[in-house]
This record gives sequence, C-alpha cells and structure tokens, in this order.
Amino acid sequence: MKPKYGRILLKTSGEILSGANGVGIDPGRLDALASELRELHAHGVQMGVVVGGGNIFRGHTGNLQGIDRVTGDHMGMLATVINSLALQDALARAGVPARVLSAVRMAQIAEPFVRRTALEHLEQGRIVILAGGTGNPFFTTDTAGVLRAVEIGAEVLLKGTKVDGVYDSDPMRNPNAVRFKNLSYDEALQRQLRVMDATAFSLSRDNGLPIIVFDINAPGDLLRVVAGEEVGTLVGKE
Repeated sequence: MKPKYGRILLKTSGEILSGANGVGIDPGRLDALASELRELHAHGVQMGVVVGGGNIFRGHTGNLQGIDRVTGDHMGMLATVINSLALQDALARAGVPARVLSAVRMAQIAEPFVRRTALEHLEQGRIVILAGGTGNPFFTTDTAGVLRAVEIGAEVLLKGTKVDGVYDSDPMRNPNAVRFKNLSYDEALQRQLRVMDATAFSLSRDNGLPIIVFDINAPGDLLRVVAGEEVGTLVGKE
C-alpha cells in the first residue's frame, strides 16, 4: 500500500470499541482496531487518534438524568481517557508505540496535551491518542478531533462510524436513503447532517481540513481510505 496521506487524525466513537452490545469495551473489537493501526504505522503513516466516551458515559445523557451538564461533560471526558488507555494498551500488545495525551491533566496516567510534545511523538514514530476532549464542557469529541487535527497538522480527518458515509437521511431507518460521495462544508451545514456537529464542521471549513466519513467496522476500509481509494463520503471544498 502506498499511503496518500502522511499524517492523519482518526476520530471514532466510544461505541465502536464496545462491539455489538454498545456498552463497555470489547477486547476483540479493540484488538481489531489496533491491528489496522499497526498496519498503517508499518507504512509510515503518522497518526493522531481521538476516541469518544459514549460506551461508558455521555455528558448529554447524564444531563437528561438530572446530572449537571458541566459535571456530566467532565465525566464524559474521563470516559474518553479510559478508552484511550485501553487503546494504548492494545497497541502496545501489537508492538506499536503509542502515547496518551490528555487535555485534562492527570500526570500519573497520561501526559498533558502540549502541541509540541504531540508533534515530537509523531515525528518519532509514535501514535498519539488525544484524550479528554478539548478539556472544556459544552464541546463534543468531534470538535476536539477537528481541533487536534488542525493543531498537529493532519492532512485529513477520518471519521470512523457505523455506516459507510454520509446519507441524506438515517439509512438505519430509511432504506431509500441516498449516500453522498462528496459534500461541501457549507452543504453539510445547511442540510444539518448529524454526522458531526456544526462547530466541528465550521472549524474544519475555516481551516480547510477535509473530512472523510467511512465505516470503520468494514475490514480494510481504514487502510483503503488512507491509500486514497474512494471510500465513504468526502466533506471539503467545492
């Protein structure tokens, strides 16, 4: 494989790590992801990874259950750290060097996120797993993913989901939903497509960061995307 991209940011939800049950961490799914990242690493691709925490706790869900929104978002940030540590461990077992850098400082278990440190790890061949969201409440991990992608100079943000791209309606509910091959940033915002939140799309547009939405559960699709094959939906300039 000849990679099209030399440096990427992979953003995926916590649910992807949970497998079929949607809760907790499934060791098989975790190892499968680590295996694909190992292959990309072997081809010299520099990678940042942002994993959500929805398989453990969602701040918004906690708010609906009576938990203060700020407190709930802080709990969600901690959930992303748990997932990031699990992925780091899986990568270590796969023989791939990785470091967890957290926006929420917890020096005993993760390095603090410092842009220069992240860049140094990338340049030394380590995968950087960027945990803790942005470190602030009211921002999603999608926004954190775009922010970190811009900060580390990623050429593209890969949004790994449970579907094979962006559709005009929910393909799980509408069998006639149409998948987009390409979308502009503005069209994605105007259509209010919920693959990423508006803040993340706007930040991507303002910084010219392309987004590729693809099915991360499809074996080999992550590698195909990085190789430049037409997989999923590309969101970018006209």
